[in-house]
Amino acid sequence: MEYSVDAVILSYRPGPDFFEVIERLGRQKCALNKIIIMNTGKEYLEEKKDILSSYGNVEVHHITKADFNHGKTRNDAAGFSKADFLLFMTMDALPSDRDLVGELLKPFSDPKVAVSYARQLPRQGCGAIERCNRAFNYPDGDAEKSSADIRRLGIKTFFCSNVCACYKREIFDALGGFTDDTLFNEDMIYASKAVKEGYKIYYASKARVFHSHDYTISQQYHRNFDLGVSQAQHPEVFEGISSESEGIRLIKRSIGYLIKNGKAYLIPEFILKCGARYLGYRQGINYKKLPLKRVLKLTTDPDYFLKERV
Repeated sequence: MEYSVDAVILSYRPGPDFFEVIERLGRQKCALNKIIIMNTGKEYLEEKKDILSSYGNVEVHHITKADFNHGKTRNDAAGFSKADFLLFMTMDALPSDRDLVGELLKPFSDPKVAVSYARQLPRQGCGAIERCNRAFNYPDGDAEKSSADIRRLGIKTFFCSNVCACYKREIFDALGGFTDDTLFNEDMIYASKAVKEGYKIYYASKARVFHSHDYTISQQYHRNFDLGVSQAQHPEVFEGISSESEGIRLIKRSIGYLIKNGKAYLIPEFILKCGARYLGYRQGINYKKLPLKRVLKLTTDPDYFLKERV
């Protein structure tokens, strides 16, 4: 049986990688029905509209920065699709080969699989610390996760990334899609809802994209502040399930990796980044105790909090 698949890409000030992503999606062995672009800021794509229209199956929808939300924007995109499956991607997730879509679809032979997500490989030139992070979160080898794994895996049961993830439309609609208003973690919040309803999350390691970021210490702090906020806002998902044990496991594995690969001199930088991530996370968890002025300085998305508190 053949299935229809639409890709959804969120874009903001897209660079050359954005068009390379579209090119590679167009060369997939399992052809996409259409590619839906949810673009923040019409002016950033206005000069490129002729290029986009030349692809034939690309559909662009413009929104303002004030209207953007990680959950609602993706739900709006789903409303423009009638496909059996929705492939959500970010504009810098570069398919590694022509098998990405096909490999993401394979797990759905099990009707209980709600979403499959891809392996994220480090980009060329990526630093050793980020390479270790990619290997930790996206190892070689598939993994199927269900409610039976919560005690064993903890928060990792719900781990799923919309950098590149494919959703079964029937289940997506039945579960009400993503949370409409969320600062971060719309993918994990959905995954937790799916798992608690008896569905499965599948890590498809043969579906691969190149995606990595060498974040600075400051960027790590701000990102993890937002991560903490999203967890505080959704106690129904995260309360009682520790994510800190995963952090400790990452630290131990990363230090071993750096030593083994002759990069021990990076350990102080790595420890500083870990400290920034933890402090940012703890501040985010307690964001309601902070004055708005302070929150606006700590978050990566001040508009979200200005809208929330109006």
